[in-house]
Amino acid sequence: MQLADFLKLFHPVIAVIFVFPFIGTVVNFAWQTRQRRLQNLAGGKSKIPPVVGTEHKRLGEWLTGAVVGVTLLGLAYPIGKNIINKQLVNKEPFQVIFILLMFAASIASLVLLYRAKPWRWRAAFATLTGAALVIIGCQDGVYRLTNQWYWSHYYIGITASLLMIFSVAIIQDIYQDKSNRWRTIHVILNCIALLLFIGQGLTGTRDLLEIPLSWQESYVYQCDFANKTCSTPNPQTPK
Repeated sequence: MQLADFLKLFHPVIAVIFVFPFIGTVVNFAWQTRQRRLQNLAGGKSKIPPVVGTEHKRLGEWLTGAVVGVTLLGLAYPIGKNIINKQLVNKEPFQVIFILLMFAASIASLVLLYRAKPWRWRAAFATLTGAALVIIGCQDGVYRLTNQWYWSHYYIGITASLLMIFSVAIIQDIYQDKSNRWRTIHVILNCIALLLFIGQGLTGTRDLLEIPLSWQESYVYQCDFANKTCSTPNPQTPK
């Protein structure tokens, strides 16, 4: 493996070591929070400590940051590789500057989303964060597998990231809404996000098999992917 191949592993390694265990912890706190709330509504005294709700909120916000961060990291590698291979710094400097600004905008918007209180600002920063992610994902070099979008690691990952951003944006509405409408929306969307994260584990493993190593690319990309055939190299003449 070359250096470029090791850099490609940063995204899945961080996802496996940090993000997925984080998901398990947040889901555990979410389940305890819901059980405690239901037990209190039933008139009993729950043995689950009240701190689980606060911890669920705190860790959920951290999880959103981790998901967005690992998504940006996963996009940065192929985009950066495309910039280097095509020498876009010299040929299209404004495009490179635009991409860098989008990365900065996504991070800044997410930070401001955490700090925003009025719903208008939360909606604005959530929209900016999501839009920046989508724009970055549309750049050349990203392995999107658009013809199989329903089974694409990219599309599933972007959708999961957008759902996590939306969850952070509506946190205050959940606590202020006495009808529990926002709480119900939060539960439904995050159950969908959990299924998407499971899909990410499956599709990410598949992509590691499908995306060739750097030294293999020139040969592999000559294959006929539709018919799943590759040309047979000419046998070497014995000396």
